[in-house]
Formats: sequence, C-alpha cells, structure tokens
Amino acid sequence: MRATPEQVAKAPLPKQAPPPRLQFEGQQVWVTGAGRGIGYQIAMTFRQLGARVVGLDRHFESELGTQEGKRYPFKTVVLDITDRVEVARVCQQLLLEMPRLDVLVNAAGILRLGLLETLTLDDWKSSFDINVSGVFYLLSQLMPQFKQQASGCIVNLASNAAHVPRMNMSAYCASKSALVSLSHCVALELAEYGVRCNLVSPGSTDTPMLRAMLPSEASMQRTIEGLPEQYKLGIPLKKIATPREIANTVVFLASDLASHITMQDLVVDGGATLAA
Repeated sequence: MRATPEQVAKAPLPKQAPPPRLQFEGQQVWVTGAGRGIGYQIAMTFRQLGARVVGLDRHFESELGTQEGKRYPFKTVVLDITDRVEVARVCQQLLLEMPRLDVLVNAAGILRLGLLETLTLDDWKSSFDINVSGVFYLLSQLMPQFKQQASGCIVNLASNAAHVPRMNMSAYCASKSALVSLSHCVALELAEYGVRCNLVSPGSTDTPMLRAMLPSEASMQRTIEGLPEQYKLGIPLKKIATPREIANTVVFLASDLASHITMQDLVVDGGATLAA
C-alpha cells in the first residue's frame, strides 16, 4: 500500500550530517584590491561571515567614521603586487604572524582603454603586471603553504571580457584571458592536495572603475541596453551588478557549499555573454 502525500510529508527524515553553512568563523582570508570596489566588498563580506581578513592594496583611503565604525574593519596591509620582492616579504611576514591561509582572493585589477594602435607600452605592461603577474607572484609564495596544510581555496577575479572580445579593451581582455588559463593550471597542480582554485568573472559592476568609464546614468543605461556599434550585447537581467552580488559569488566558491568545485570560471554578468 502506497503512502499518501500527507504521510510522506510527516515521515521522519533519515539521519544525515547537517548541510554545510556559509560561514568562515575563525578562518584566515587574504583579499587583494581590498581598498575599494569589488575587493573591498569581498573583504567586508568575509568579515561579516566571521573570517579574520587581511586586505591588501597599494593604498587605502583614510579611515572615515561610519555608523559601523571604521571604514576598514579588517587588517590592512599596503602592498604593490607588481613588486615581486615586496610580495615575498609581505607573504613571509603574514605567515609568520599566522602560519595558515584558508582563502586567498585575488581581486586587484586595472583597466586601460584604447584601440590597439593607441595603447602605450605602459598600458599593456601595467595590465599584465597587475592583472596577471601580481597573481603569479602571490601564488609563487603561497603554493607551498597551501600544499603543506593540504587545505584551502583560491578565488581569482577575471572578467567576462576574457570570454568575448571588446572594442578598446585589447590589453584588458588579453590579461584577463591569461589569468583564466593561469588559474586553471594552478587548480590542476593543487587538486591532489585538496586545495581548490576557481574564478569569478564579473560583467559590468557598479564600481569606481565603471563609473569612470560611464559617468552618467544615460551611459549606464546604454550599457544595459547594448552597444551594437561596439558589437556589445546588452544585459538580459536589465541591471548593472552590485559589488555585493560579486562578493556573494566569491564567498560561495570559497565555502564548503562548493567543496567539489574546482577549475571553474563562474561568469556573473546578468547574462551579457549569453553563455558564450
């Protein structure tokens, strides 16, 4: 005799371990580019979830008073990730203070615009120095730590521009594409140690960098609707992402909820790449 729907609904659940939670109580988390924008929001979100956060950036704004206290309620360390020697020094010092690293988020990045023939050598070099080489310098120092502890997670911030060509963004697209490939190789090298490495690739996100490109609400709306003269599709969800939406994706990939996810690139752009 089959059980009725009411009986099924009232039946006791089999005993299982509780599902993992989205929390990082006591975990050590480093975030580059934490001075502002997406990096700042990522650092704040981890902090709100209980992590001990170290924010790394070339400079931090003055700590302004807010209702929640200081602007940076996490440890801040000034670091130029393009300086290989300084990266080594800071990593060694931080690991001496706390010889563990649970999550590394590489969110630092720059965007230099211009047609290829107008880009300067500095535009090209700076794009790769910050968007790719800085990540390489950090990982060169931290890979042994991750292998030694046989645990941890890395999340690198790329861009949907790594998936589709963009007018006036050749240096940015090329550098972010290189970061995607580097991240996949890192994930493969660390997999046997139980360490995961993934990417989050945002689309247009409401940050100071985007506001510098699109200073008016009209220009923001045109980006949402699409720019056919630049061969750029619009955003199906009809909105620009918030930094918190990107941060939420990062903390998911860093959490136990994503414990069997590695070597993946999660595009968070409201459907702008149409799954390309």
